[in-house]
Amino acid sequence: MNPGLSGAALSASKGLPDLGLLTMEDVRSAAADIVRASSLPLLVDCNTGFGEALNVMRAVRELKGVGVAAIQIEDQQFPKKCGHLNDKKVVTSDEMCRKIAAARKASLSMVICARTDAGFISTDEAIYRANQYANSGADVIFVEALDSPEAIQRVRAEVKAPLLANMTEFGRTPETSLQEWNNYGYNLVIYPVSAFRISARAMESFYQRLKRDGHVQATKSDMMRRDELYAHIRYYDYETLDTSIAATKLIEQ
Repeated sequence: MNPGLSGAALSASKGLPDLGLLTMEDVRSAAADIVRASSLPLLVDCNTGFGEALNVMRAVRELKGVGVAAIQIEDQQFPKKCGHLNDKKVVTSDEMCRKIAAARKASLSMVICARTDAGFISTDEAIYRANQYANSGADVIFVEALDSPEAIQRVRAEVKAPLLANMTEFGRTPETSLQEWNNYGYNLVIYPVSAFRISARAMESFYQRLKRDGHVQATKSDMMRRDELYAHIRYYDYETLDTSIAATKLIEQ
């Protein structure tokens, strides 16, 4: 499993709704943190690309500069909405194709995932756009908010490109297992807000119990131990490096 940076999860972590309020710097900074912590390829949600074609090119270059492997851009009008809400609006497919072409021009190696939210118009429109976006240079296509197994299978049958599926909870897409997505023929599956939801509920529960009990004894077994945390953040590697630098300076003196 590879990490992904979700716009919805990042917005929520900042106490903001998923309405296109994130800036490119918000996303670049968070992406840099994840790349530093993980050696796995990172897919970053860039919403509508932070503007028009030139803004998309800059976003690609900035994110490539911090080690991001792939970006996702979508065809909603700004300000965008969570893909599983009502009253979404999309730009023309030609405008989205220009953004995809701009992203490809900015980097030949960056993996580009193009998302369409046009399913609210019709599945026909979503499929038409998906194939246009693939022809414009997108490596992966993401048709958002597929609302039935029939729509899921039809998109796979008619879109001539690798497909990404969004298995977000409490949304329009029916609960579908990884095995089922694999059977349908989808190439990638994201769980964009799942870990955040788990973490948020766990923190809420912890503080409620701390307030009630006045201590943390009942929740210590749920915590990551100090040695485990230090291993994850490579604490001792940094300590060893610091010691070796100090030793080198003494020899030089």
